[in-house]
Amino acid sequence: MRILIAEDEKSLNRILVRQFIKAGYSVDSCFDGGSVFDYLAGAKYDAIVLDVMMPNMSGFEVLEKMRSQGDDTPVIFLTAKSEIEDKVFGLDSGANDYLTKPFSFEELAARVRMITRKQVGSSTNIYTVGDLSVNLKSREVKRADKIIELSSKEYAILECLIRNAGTVMSREKIENSVWNYDYMGGTNVIDVYIRYLRKKIDDGFETKLIHTVRGAGYVLKVTDNA
Repeated sequence: MRILIAEDEKSLNRILVRQFIKAGYSVDSCFDGGSVFDYLAGAKYDAIVLDVMMPNMSGFEVLEKMRSQGDDTPVIFLTAKSEIEDKVFGLDSGANDYLTKPFSFEELAARVRMITRKQVGSSTNIYTVGDLSVNLKSREVKRADKIIELSSKEYAILECLIRNAGTVMSREKIENSVWNYDYMGGTNVIDVYIRYLRKKIDDGFETKLIHTVRGAGYVLKVTDNA
Protein backbone atom coordinates (compact mmCIF):
# COMPACT_ATOMS: atom_id res chain seq x y z
CA MET A 1 0.00 0.00 0.00
CA ARG A 2 1.02 3.59 -0.57
CA ILE A 3 0.32 6.09 2.19
CA LEU A 4 0.88 9.79 2.77
CA ILE A 5 1.92 11.15 6.16
CA ALA A 6 1.19 14.82 6.87
CA GLU A 7 2.80 15.71 10.20
CA ASP A 8 4.61 18.98 10.98
CA GLU A 9 6.66 17.59 13.89
CA LYS A 10 9.69 16.56 11.85
CA SER A 11 11.10 13.99 14.26
CA LEU A 12 7.75 12.21 14.53
CA ASN A 13 7.30 12.46 10.76
CA ARG A 14 10.65 10.74 10.19
CA ILE A 15 9.83 8.03 12.73
CA LEU A 16 6.47 7.30 11.10
CA VAL A 17 8.03 7.15 7.64
CA ARG A 18 10.71 4.76 8.87
CA GLN A 19 8.23 2.52 10.70
CA PHE A 20 5.75 2.31 7.82
CA ILE A 21 8.53 1.54 5.33
CA LYS A 22 9.74 -1.17 7.69
CA ALA A 23 6.18 -2.52 7.74
CA GLY A 24 6.23 -2.77 3.95
CA TYR A 25 4.45 0.39 2.87
CA SER A 26 5.41 2.85 0.16
CA VAL A 27 5.46 6.20 1.97
CA ASP A 28 5.45 9.89 1.07
CA SER A 29 5.43 12.64 3.68
CA CYS A 30 5.01 16.38 4.07
CA PHE A 31 5.08 18.90 6.91
CA ASP A 32 2.15 21.24 6.24
CA GLY A 33 -1.44 20.98 5.16
CA GLY A 34 -1.15 22.76 1.84
CA SER A 35 1.49 20.33 0.58
CA VAL A 36 -0.99 17.45 0.87
CA PHE A 37 -2.66 18.61 -2.34
CA ASP A 38 0.65 18.71 -4.22
CA TYR A 39 1.06 15.02 -3.43
CA LEU A 40 -2.57 14.17 -4.18
CA ALA A 41 -2.21 15.81 -7.60
CA GLY A 42 0.53 13.35 -8.50
CA ALA A 43 -0.47 10.10 -6.84
CA LYS A 44 -3.31 7.94 -5.58
CA TYR A 45 -2.95 6.90 -1.93
CA ASP A 46 -4.49 4.00 -0.06
CA ALA A 47 -4.57 6.05 3.15
CA ILE A 48 -3.49 9.39 4.62
CA VAL A 49 -2.25 9.88 8.18
CA LEU A 50 -3.14 13.49 8.90
CA ASP A 51 -2.15 15.74 11.79
CA VAL A 52 -4.68 18.40 12.78
CA MET A 53 -2.51 21.28 13.92
CA MET A 54 -0.27 22.08 10.94
CA PRO A 55 0.92 25.28 9.26
CA ASN A 56 -0.65 26.58 6.05
CA MET A 57 -3.84 24.50 6.44
CA SER A 58 -5.07 22.53 9.42
CA GLY A 59 -5.89 18.89 9.06
CA PHE A 60 -9.58 19.72 9.43
CA GLU A 61 -9.32 22.21 6.54
CA VAL A 62 -7.40 19.71 4.41
CA LEU A 63 -10.04 17.04 4.91
CA GLU A 64 -12.90 19.46 4.24
CA LYS A 65 -11.30 20.48 0.93
CA MET A 66 -10.57 16.87 -0.01
CA ARG A 67 -14.13 15.74 0.56
CA SER A 68 -15.58 18.80 -1.21
CA GLN A 69 -13.50 17.82 -4.25
CA GLY A 70 -14.87 14.28 -4.14
CA ASP A 71 -11.63 12.72 -2.86
CA ASP A 72 -12.60 9.69 -0.75
CA THR A 73 -9.08 8.59 0.18
CA PRO A 74 -9.26 7.04 3.69
CA VAL A 75 -7.98 9.50 6.30
CA ILE A 76 -6.96 8.87 9.89
CA PHE A 77 -6.34 11.87 12.10
CA LEU A 78 -3.28 11.57 14.32
CA THR A 79 -3.37 14.48 16.73
CA ALA A 80 -2.87 15.81 20.23
CA LYS A 81 -6.39 17.29 20.13
CA SER A 82 -8.11 14.80 22.39
CA GLU A 83 -11.31 16.60 23.35
CA ILE A 84 -14.51 14.76 22.51
CA GLU A 85 -15.69 17.77 20.51
CA ASP A 86 -12.58 17.56 18.30
CA LYS A 87 -13.04 13.84 17.71
CA VAL A 88 -16.70 14.29 16.82
CA PHE A 89 -15.89 17.19 14.50
CA GLY A 90 -13.13 15.23 12.76
CA LEU A 91 -15.25 12.12 12.24
CA ASP A 92 -18.28 14.15 11.14
CA SER A 93 -16.04 15.98 8.66
CA GLY A 94 -15.36 12.72 6.86
CA ALA A 95 -12.38 11.18 8.64
CA ASN A 96 -12.33 7.39 8.71
CA ASP A 97 -10.65 7.22 12.12
CA TYR A 98 -9.19 9.45 14.83
CA LEU A 99 -6.20 8.52 17.01
CA THR A 100 -4.82 10.78 19.73
CA LYS A 101 -1.22 11.27 20.82
CA PRO A 102 0.57 9.67 22.56
CA PHE A 103 0.00 6.45 20.63
CA SER A 104 1.66 3.15 19.76
CA PHE A 105 2.75 2.52 16.20
CA GLU A 106 1.20 -0.97 16.35
CA GLU A 107 -2.22 0.56 17.01
CA LEU A 108 -1.79 3.14 14.26
CA ALA A 109 -0.76 0.44 11.78
CA ALA A 110 -3.76 -1.68 12.78
CA ARG A 111 -6.09 1.26 12.25
CA VAL A 112 -4.58 1.96 8.84
CA ARG A 113 -5.18 -1.67 7.88
CA MET A 114 -8.75 -1.36 9.14
CA ILE A 115 -9.67 1.74 7.13
CA THR A 116 -8.12 0.34 3.95
CA ARG A 117 -10.01 -2.95 4.42
CA LYS A 118 -13.24 -1.00 4.67
CA GLN A 119 -12.35 0.90 1.49
CA VAL A 120 -12.21 -2.32 -0.54
CA GLY A 121 -15.14 -3.92 1.28
CA SER A 122 -13.12 -6.53 3.14
CA SER A 123 -13.51 -7.53 6.77
CA THR A 124 -10.29 -9.52 7.06
CA ASN A 125 -6.54 -9.06 6.69
CA ILE A 126 -6.37 -12.22 4.57
CA TYR A 127 -7.05 -11.94 0.83
CA THR A 128 -7.47 -15.03 -1.33
CA VAL A 129 -7.62 -15.80 -5.02
CA GLY A 130 -8.04 -19.49 -5.73
CA ASP A 131 -5.53 -21.34 -3.56
CA LEU A 132 -3.36 -18.23 -3.13
CA SER A 133 -3.62 -16.32 0.15
CA VAL A 134 -1.95 -13.13 1.34
CA ASN A 135 -2.05 -12.12 5.01
CA LEU A 136 -1.63 -8.35 5.12
CA LYS A 137 -0.81 -8.33 8.83
CA SER A 138 1.90 -11.01 8.86
CA ARG A 139 2.82 -10.52 5.16
CA GLU A 140 2.68 -14.30 4.77
CA VAL A 141 2.01 -15.55 1.24
CA LYS A 142 0.83 -19.11 0.59
CA ARG A 143 -0.22 -21.10 -2.42
CA ALA A 144 -1.75 -24.51 -1.83
CA ASP A 145 -0.54 -24.24 1.80
CA LYS A 146 3.05 -23.73 0.65
CA ILE A 147 4.73 -20.62 2.04
CA ILE A 148 6.20 -18.42 -0.70
CA GLU A 149 9.10 -16.11 0.10
CA LEU A 150 8.92 -12.75 -1.67
CA SER A 151 11.11 -9.66 -1.71
CA SER A 152 9.56 -6.46 -0.39
CA LYS A 153 8.77 -5.14 -3.89
CA GLU A 154 7.44 -8.50 -5.08
CA TYR A 155 5.16 -8.58 -2.06
CA ALA A 156 4.01 -4.98 -2.61
CA ILE A 157 3.08 -5.68 -6.24
CA LEU A 158 1.27 -8.89 -5.29
CA GLU A 159 -0.63 -7.03 -2.58
CA CYS A 160 -1.67 -4.42 -5.14
CA LEU A 161 -2.91 -7.13 -7.49
CA ILE A 162 -4.77 -9.16 -4.87
CA ARG A 163 -6.45 -6.10 -3.37
CA ASN A 164 -7.75 -5.45 -6.89
CA ALA A 165 -8.33 -9.08 -7.86
CA GLY A 166 -10.26 -9.43 -11.11
CA THR A 167 -9.48 -5.83 -12.11
CA VAL A 168 -6.91 -5.08 -14.78
CA MET A 169 -4.15 -2.94 -13.30
CA SER A 170 -2.06 -0.86 -15.67
CA ARG A 171 1.68 -0.68 -15.19
CA GLU A 172 1.28 2.97 -14.19
CA LYS A 173 -1.29 2.12 -11.51
CA ILE A 174 0.91 -0.61 -10.07
CA GLU A 175 3.93 1.68 -10.09
CA ASN A 176 1.93 4.45 -8.41
CA SER A 177 0.82 2.06 -5.69
CA VAL A 178 4.22 0.55 -4.96
CA TRP A 179 6.83 3.29 -5.36
CA ASN A 180 6.97 6.63 -3.59
CA TYR A 181 6.84 10.13 -5.04
CA ASP A 182 10.59 10.34 -5.69
CA TYR A 183 10.77 7.18 -7.82
CA MET A 184 12.38 7.90 -11.20
CA GLY A 185 12.25 4.45 -12.77
CA GLY A 186 10.19 3.24 -15.69
CA THR A 187 7.14 1.01 -16.04
CA ASN A 188 9.28 -1.75 -17.60
CA VAL A 189 10.45 -2.45 -14.05
CA ILE A 190 6.92 -3.73 -13.36
CA ASP A 191 7.32 -6.30 -16.15
CA VAL A 192 10.53 -7.56 -14.54
CA TYR A 193 8.87 -8.00 -11.14
CA ILE A 194 5.83 -9.67 -12.71
CA ARG A 195 8.19 -12.26 -14.21
CA TYR A 196 9.68 -12.84 -10.76
CA LEU A 197 6.20 -13.23 -9.28
CA ARG A 198 5.05 -15.65 -11.97
CA LYS A 199 8.05 -17.86 -11.30
CA LYS A 200 7.20 -17.98 -7.58
CA ILE A 201 3.39 -17.93 -7.74
CA ASP A 202 2.47 -19.77 -10.95
CA ASP A 203 5.34 -22.07 -11.91
CA GLY A 204 4.45 -25.66 -11.14
CA PHE A 205 0.70 -25.01 -11.00
CA GLU A 206 -1.72 -25.93 -13.77
CA THR A 207 -3.99 -22.99 -12.95
CA LYS A 208 -2.26 -19.69 -13.61
CA LEU A 209 -3.26 -16.66 -11.55
CA ILE A 210 -1.22 -13.76 -12.96
CA HIS A 211 -2.33 -12.75 -16.46
CA THR A 212 -1.24 -10.19 -19.01
CA VAL A 213 -3.94 -8.15 -20.71
CA ARG A 214 -2.28 -6.97 -23.89
CA GLY A 215 -2.00 -3.20 -24.06
CA ALA A 216 -3.66 -2.76 -20.65
CA GLY A 217 -1.64 -4.33 -17.85
CA TYR A 218 -1.98 -7.26 -15.49
CA VAL A 219 -4.76 -8.98 -13.58
CA LEU A 220 -4.84 -11.55 -10.79
CA LYS A 221 -7.68 -14.04 -11.23
CA VAL A 222 -8.48 -17.73 -11.45
CA THR A 223 -8.64 -19.14 -14.96
CA ASP A 224 -7.55 -22.37 -16.62
CA ASN A 225 -5.85 -20.44 -19.42
CA ALA A 226 -2.24 -19.32 -19.13
